[in-house]
Amino acid sequence: MFKQIIGWKFSLIAVAAAIIITTIWFVNNLSEKIRQEETKKVATWVEANQELLQSPSDANINLAVQIVTTNTTIPLILTDEQGRIKDHANLDSAQILRDPGYLARQLEDFRRQHPPFIMAVDSHSNNYIYYGDSLILRQVRYYPYIQLLVVALFIALTLFALSSTNRAVQNQVWVGMAKETAHQLGTPLSSMEAWVEILKETAEVRPLATELAKDVDRLKLITDRFSKIGSVPNLEERNVVEQVAAVMAYIKKRAPQKVNFSLQTAEQEVTAMISPTLFDWVLENLLKNALDAMEGKGEIQVLIENHSAHLIIDVSDTGKGIPKRLQEKVFHPGFSTKKRGWGLGLSLARRIIQDYHKGRLTVKSSELNKGTTFRIWLRK
Repeated sequence: MFKQIIGWKFSLIAVAAAIIITTIWFVNNLSEKIRQEETKKVATWVEANQELLQSPSDANINLAVQIVTTNTTIPLILTDEQGRIKDHANLDSAQILRDPGYLARQLEDFRRQHPPFIMAVDSHSNNYIYYGDSLILRQVRYYPYIQLLVVALFIALTLFALSSTNRAVQNQVWVGMAKETAHQLGTPLSSMEAWVEILKETAEVRPLATELAKDVDRLKLITDRFSKIGSVPNLEERNVVEQVAAVMAYIKKRAPQKVNFSLQTAEQEVTAMISPTLFDWVLENLLKNALDAMEGKGEIQVLIENHSAHLIIDVSDTGKGIPKRLQEKVFHPGFSTKKRGWGLGLSLARRIIQDYHKGRLTVKSSELNKGTTFRIWLRK
């Protein structure tokens, strides 16, 4: 399913890219055709002016006059051979009055855009006609890019809205499943507690009942964790060093003897606002993942760094590592490299750190066959 989603995304991106490239190609072709037509119009305008200058007084100049007067869109500047501006057409008159340097700047612009037409005044002197792109040409050339930008923003906002809706639905499913699990576990747990108390009254099975009570307490803790998903947790100021040490001790008892655990911290008391139950759940997930990655032997090291406004907890192992292409995917719900499990541990851990503690959980580093370091960043 995940590969199918990725495939659809790439297909949509490819179609969108094809549409954009086709649109830009079409617009550029259209702009070039309009530009060529405008160049022809200016050439005709120059010829008409030339005719007006050189025609005898009794010649019929109606057509030439019509050609000269009908150009109301293409901006023109006429200069002498020394580059002095003699006349202009189709430029902003109000801007010319307000800004003395406006015409000179326009002339430089026109020189960059098109080569000038030369119009003979007499046998000894020439005028030069510089022209720029008309407003219509500029609109045709640039408006599609603006439209593409607007469409891109609209698509981005739509995708963001869909993504937010999807996350909201996923969160509702997560919360519903978690609370239903806690509810379903509640009834048999109450019954088990009662049976354990009854067993404790019999001396022969009292040691067994004591061990069963520990497992029941563990199940109660798991139920409490699930019940807190979706609720606003009560954050408490706790010594994170003690919290981490307690979870490490619990995991160490259940780990193979060839796995060494170490906790490194410069201070024995590092406080932060956390939900102890949920925070322990995150650490357990990270430590269990480290154990799975090492396959029975190696070293797990937890490093706590205390900073002025935040603290960092690095959980490192000497396991098989995570390929770079999978380092972000490990936090996706349902993604797992193990044959058993639902692939929810790291996804839940990240949600707990980000949504409830306003922190971050990331893969700090990983190298194949050398190990992985997960980093928890928390505000104090």
